[in-house]
Amino acid sequence: MGSEQRNALVAVVLSGLILFGWQYYFAAPQKVVTAPVGPAVTETTTSNVANNTATQAPAPIEPVVSEEFNLQGSGVGLVFDSFLTVKNFENAQAAFNFKDTVENQTPMKIEFDFGNGFQSLSFVKTADNKFINTSHELTVTTSVSDKGVMNFNAVSPKAFKYRFIFKTDAKKLENGQQRVFAWYTDELTHASIGDEESGDRGIKWGGIDFNYHLFATYFDKPQDLLFKSAVDNTFSMFSNKASNQVSYSLVFVKKEYNYLASLGHNLNNSVDFGIWGFFAVWILKGLQFFHTFVSNYGLCIILLTLLVRLITFPLQYKSFVSMKKLQVIQPELTKLREKFKDDPQRMQKESMDLFKKSGANPLGGCLPLLLQMPVFFAFYKVLHSAVELVGAPFVLWIGDLSNKDPYYVLPVLMTIAMFLQQKMTPNTITDPVQKKVMTFMPLIFGFIMKDLPSGLSLYIFVSTLFGIIQQTLVFNSKSSSTPVVV
Repeated sequence: MGSEQRNALVAVVLSGLILFGWQYYFAAPQKVVTAPVGPAVTETTTSNVANNTATQAPAPIEPVVSEEFNLQGSGVGLVFDSFLTVKNFENAQAAFNFKDTVENQTPMKIEFDFGNGFQSLSFVKTADNKFINTSHELTVTTSVSDKGVMNFNAVSPKAFKYRFIFKTDAKKLENGQQRVFAWYTDELTHASIGDEESGDRGIKWGGIDFNYHLFATYFDKPQDLLFKSAVDNTFSMFSNKASNQVSYSLVFVKKEYNYLASLGHNLNNSVDFGIWGFFAVWILKGLQFFHTFVSNYGLCIILLTLLVRLITFPLQYKSFVSMKKLQVIQPELTKLREKFKDDPQRMQKESMDLFKKSGANPLGGCLPLLLQMPVFFAFYKVLHSAVELVGAPFVLWIGDLSNKDPYYVLPVLMTIAMFLQQKMTPNTITDPVQKKVMTFMPLIFGFIMKDLPSGLSLYIFVSTLFGIIQQTLVFNSKSSSTPVVV
């Protein structure tokens, strides 16, 4: 293997390490008309407030008691209090409990500024889905869409500014899922809880993202809001110009890509596929396609992996043939290295002449692999981000493909398969340090994968195993050693 091939292979390996390492250690508009279903039912309960810490000076005059309102629709229910502070959100579409997702008693509140600074205003219910703050003649009407979206419209003859404040606590699960603040301008941005970040771009939506679920506020039209995440574990979006109206919608959903796309407002971009989004969306559609025929997502991963390997086989074939030819001329390369060990330039020239004479391409084994990297990384992003795998069992001990293998069976099998493939691959590396790095590479990958989703380990294991079968067939083919330039 020439220096160019070694460098290309090392670059591929380092790219993989950077991707997996970063994910492991740092992981780091269509308009929808939301007509009310119903009418929506609003239930009211009353509780005394001895010391209201939700308000800021000057304190509101009314009401003297705090009420909680329950806005309900088909399969959804939102609880908020007199200050429009969200208390709870139920959605039959969600897989996890809202309070476990946001982990805060007041995950979102809205404040208004009528010239005296931002403050929480209290409202009283005057009719179904209508709430009024008489001090500022501010009226809020609510509705529920047929997709489970909670809509709010605040109107006043007096101009006002508004501020949305999300609050939560930092948390990271064993499967790598980390609670973050997320918002969308013309791109998706994440901020770790407690980090300081600010800006003034047009926001389409913002909120809390955790464990394949999203709790967010979005707007019918992008709002030119200032935004800021702060060390007190808050994320705020606030207007800099006064207006007489603000309309916003609240969602708490499991991040199913197709469902979010149906809501519009770029909410589907909360599923973070990164720079491999184009490939990732098609891989996700492939998983969904196989799931229409096979109910087990583990089997869907296997079928899609085999399909991807078959589609990319022409590239794989050239790679295997090149490796086979390098294997055939390995004895001659060894002799050249021994003969010209004191003359590197001559050894390089003679090696290149041998490659040309035999038809072996020193880069033939690397270039096809580089061309497949977008598919590989896209598959990685889908299996790490797809909510379809949440709670999806595979076999026996694997009850959830989105979580790690509890007994590390798949990471171990994956490591063994990578070792076998490495042993089958012709090794022309002479540098002892590079040899050690390559020898321990499967073990390093296995260690990185042990706490990542078992669905990802399943993909890499099946892909490697199928690659071994393909490589064996090509290596045993007589035509693979024919001295023709690849």
